[in-house]
This record gives sequence, C-alpha cells and structure tokens, in this order.
Amino acid sequence: MFATLADITAHHAAATPGRTAVRAGGVGWSFADLHDREGRAVAALKALGVQKGDRVGWLALNHIEYATLMCACFRLGAVMVAINARLVAREIAYVLGDAGINVLVSETAFLPLVAEAQAATGLATVLLLDAPHDGRPIFADFVIAHAPDKAPIVAAPDDIAIQMYTSGTTGFPKGALLSHRQLLSAIAKPDRLEGVERSQWRDDDVSLVAMPVFHVSGALWLLMGLANGAPSVILPRPDIAGIVAAIVEHRVTHVVLVPAVMLAISLHLEQAPADLSCVRELMYGASPIPLDVLRRSILAFPCARFTQVYGATETSASVTYLPPQDHDPAGNERMRSCGKPYPGDFIRIVDDHGHDLPARAVGEILISSPGNMTGYHNKPDATAKALIDGWYHSGDAGYLDEDGYLYIHDRVKDMIVSGAENIYPAEVENALHEHPAVADCAVIGVPDDKWGEAVKAIVVARAPVTADELIAFARNRIAGYKLPKSVDFIDVLPRNPSGKILKKDLREPYWAGRERKVN
Repeated sequence: MFATLADITAHHAAATPGRTAVRAGGVGWSFADLHDREGRAVAALKALGVQKGDRVGWLALNHIEYATLMCACFRLGAVMVAINARLVAREIAYVLGDAGINVLVSETAFLPLVAEAQAATGLATVLLLDAPHDGRPIFADFVIAHAPDKAPIVAAPDDIAIQMYTSGTTGFPKGALLSHRQLLSAIAKPDRLEGVERSQWRDDDVSLVAMPVFHVSGALWLLMGLANGAPSVILPRPDIAGIVAAIVEHRVTHVVLVPAVMLAISLHLEQAPADLSCVRELMYGASPIPLDVLRRSILAFPCARFTQVYGATETSASVTYLPPQDHDPAGNERMRSCGKPYPGDFIRIVDDHGHDLPARAVGEILISSPGNMTGYHNKPDATAKALIDGWYHSGDAGYLDEDGYLYIHDRVKDMIVSGAENIYPAEVENALHEHPAVADCAVIGVPDDKWGEAVKAIVVARAPVTADELIAFARNRIAGYKLPKSVDFIDVLPRNPSGKILKKDLREPYWAGRERKVN
C-alpha cells in the first residue's frame, strides 16, 4: 500500500482524518493532527539545517512526540536514531559521534548525560521535551511555531529510515541501517499469512506501545499500529501497573510483550485483579515461553491469540512466528521452538563451512528476508561478515525440524540476552579491564529465572579487589543492564593454543543438566 514510511500519515489523514493516531499521558492526536505536526516538524528540522540523509537523535523514554519526530524524519528523508536510554555518557557519546548526530531531542532527566557526551562530540543542538533549553522552547512549542512544510516527500524506498544500534562484539555498538522498504516489508508480514494464522486488524482495534522505541520491537510496533490505522497508546516504559491500567482504560486489543513482562502481569493480577479480556492479539519474543508462564498468561489474557516471534534488529524484527494453534497449555514439542518462517522469509542451518545441515542437526542460523538490513553504518568489514550473498548470519545456533520449525539451541556468538536486552561480553570486559586490579577477565551469561540470563564476570585479579568494587567501577562505564550481577575469581582463564578464552568451558558448569544453552 505504501511506497515509503512517509506515506502512512498522509494516507490516513486523508482517509480517516478524525481517527486517533497516537495517545499518551492524557493527550491524543488524530491522524490529521499527526500529519499537521509532521509537516511543522519538517520545517523545524530544516530550520536547524537538517537535510536528507542527516541523522536526527532521540534520547528519551517513549513519548508521543517520538511519533512527530519519526514521521518528520521519514518525510524529510532524514534518518531516525533512537539511543538506548539506559546507556551511560561515554556510550551515548560514541553513538552520537558514530552516527554524526547534530540535532538531538531529549528530556531534562538525561541532560547531565547529554552535556557530558556533547563535550566529546559535534552535537550542536539539543531540544528538550519538557523544558526550554539553550535559548529554544520545548520541542512541542518549537515545532508548532513553524508553518507546515508543503514540499513533496523526498524519501525513496531504499533510503535509510532508521539507524538502530545493537551491542557490538568488539565492545562498540553497531548502527544497523534499516530502509523504508525493509521496514514496510516487516509491517506487512502478518498480512501475508492465511486462514486462522492471520492477524486481522479491525476498525475498533487499539495498539499498546510499551516496549522501548529504541529497540526494533517497540519502534516497529508503533509503525505497525500507524500503518494499520489503529490508535497507538504509548507508555513511557513497560511498567506493569501502567500496562494493566492502559489496557483497561483504552480497551487495548493488540500488544507486544516479552515473557518476563507477561509473568509479571500475571503475578500483578493475583494481587490486583483486572479484566484484560479486550486483548485479542498478544505477540511476544526474546525467548520461548515456559509452560507455567503460558498457563498464567492465558488466565490473564483469556481472549488473546498468542504468537511468538523470533528475529533481530538486523532483520527488521521477526522472521519466524509460532502461531496461536501451536500454543498448548498442556505442552507440546513445537512450543519449544520459535516457529516457522513467515512467507517470503527463509532459514538455513549451516555448519562451520557453510554447508546446509539436515533436519535436527545443530548449526548456525542464516536468514534471508526482505527485511534484512542494508548493512552497518560505516562498518564495511562487520557488514561483510554479517551479510553474505544476501543471508544474514545470526550468530545463533539451532536446528529445523522436519516441518520447518526453528529451535534455538545455543549461540555461536557470545551474546547474552537478559530481560530482552542484548549484551555482548566484550563491552563488559572492556570496562572491567580498565580497573587496575584486573589482570584478565571473561564475561558469560548464566541462567536466571527472572531475566532469562544474568551477566557473570570471571576475573583474574592482580591485586586485592572485591566483586562489589568491580561492579561499582563498571557502573560509570557501561549501562546498568550490562553490569555483572555476580563476579567469580579464578587463578587463570582457560585458553586454547591460540590464546582464545574457552568461554564454552567457563559456561558449562552453570548450564550443566540443561537441554539448551540459552534460557
């Protein structure tokens, strides 16, 4: 239906101008309102010198103005870069510098971090959502002060729309380049399903955006609601009580969550019952759903169809889906999988030499999808390793069964997934190595009942130091969710003849007795 993401608001502003597009904190905008604000924001960005291809930054919690800025970037042909709000100043500075961001929208809570990062980068303009700053009014007033820009859309389907940063295997995050065409293909995936598997959007549907927009799941879910002409209720963060209250108040029908949040909602309802029967579609990802969590969630969301998805930032989110009919509270083998590829997406399982493996043989998961990223920003070597002949090398290890269902078994890369956040050990190791008492260290993921995995550091010390001291030292260098939750001390790290740390050996005692090496 849409050639670019910039066509979405114009279409719905013409077709259903009075219908609510976005709502947050008691404020609601129709599609006509959003389209008007988009045009004014285009004019405001142009006044700040933003041109096609420039990167525009966002460092804030979820906010209704994210929709304004995002849509304006699409219309202008600029690139939206939402920075993880949990990063520390030097991580923020790296993203600002790597992306070349000159204009950043933020809020006062992040201003100390922004000021510290700004000193190390070329960031010229900071607009705040909740207060005047540096001689300019708050973002909303700055936008409204400009007349709507009437210039035609300049974005093309293969232009980059969003640059989304993922943790880096070498300790630096990488900006995955996602084009209008790639993101639109991801939005359209549910429409390509047939029969009982298809997720239909109706005129009375309401979407809830609770996952962070600096993650692909949150950003794409907002786009999914906008593209389907459904009101999107935006929450600042995935607060459990807030999610429940928003579902009840706005009669939300479509949500995307992670199993940890689903469990927390179920536990919350045991203490504060609420009617969530309005939810018809519940999509979740980041990990398979334990049977106990599914049973609790069915009680919490009695009318919902449950669909699990698997994908990555680099694939514009999901490439496989486990349909509702495969969710059985009594348990079945398919519930251990993350489903089968969407129509048009393809999965291969290969060995170390790139040869395809038979059913149930474990190898690396390769993905071919119209949503596969264009590459990593300014990182041709990393792009060449990740994208080979059109196939994205995921770094996950798994297998396909005889029916084409994908099962995650382990990770080829060292990545840790904790509470739906991807954490690369290299980032944590680099921070710990700066401590003078650390002679050597390795970081691994260990099982955690609440978060799936927890970060553990294994340290060789050259001087007396405690676990608490090391964690406190790292706190100013990396985001809180990346910090080790525990530290073990060891005399020497196991290495192979070439000197590479044998992390599989380090992980083994913590994962002993478990069928899979992911949780």
